[in-house]
Amino acid sequence: MNRILIAEDEERIAWFVQKGLRANGFTTVVVEDGDLALDHALTGGFDLMVLDIGLPERDGFTVLRELREARVTLPVIVLTARDSVRDTVAGLEGGADDWMTKPFRFEELLARVRLRQRTAARAPEVTVLRSGSLALDLRTRRARAEDRTVDLTAREFVLLEMFLRHPGQVLSREQILSHVWGYDFDPGSNIVDVYVRSLRRKLGADRLETVRGMGYRLP
Repeated sequence: MNRILIAEDEERIAWFVQKGLRANGFTTVVVEDGDLALDHALTGGFDLMVLDIGLPERDGFTVLRELREARVTLPVIVLTARDSVRDTVAGLEGGADDWMTKPFRFEELLARVRLRQRTAARAPEVTVLRSGSLALDLRTRRARAEDRTVDLTAREFVLLEMFLRHPGQVLSREQILSHVWGYDFDPGSNIVDVYVRSLRRKLGADRLETVRGMGYRLP
């Protein structure tokens, strides 16, 4: 991991971060707005992004959300002046891997970058998620139930992936709506129930368990 995208619109900070990272052997590219940050991150040409929240065009929260909705797993360290608990929680739950507030010491940022570097080196890429006789191939976007291959729609794929990444955990309708349909969901919609029924028809009626008054769970 040595290719780092720096999304920062304050020139002095961008220069400071870029200079320090380059001095420690990293290759860096600086972009100054959220549109460019998203475009560069989607290319797959970077190993990590240092992301400011207060970017022009798209803000950092929007960049992060759209990356995760596109299933991009690029590690993101947020570097921002925002220090409220609400913002921090929103960023981490929205897919950030780390959160640092300004002002900051470069030594700490470097340590966090190197931590991501070590984590990436230790963790082989997961391409198939499994639970018992159920498997989901993240490359072909197909599921296997017992010995059957099952084709999924785009939403069904994201929904099943969410269950497989949280086995045994009860996922509320609100959590599912937010993750699968994004922030513009209608909390009164029954779309989750419709898609869960569809997955049950394709994978087997016992695959997803209803927890009354709470949500659904992959047993």
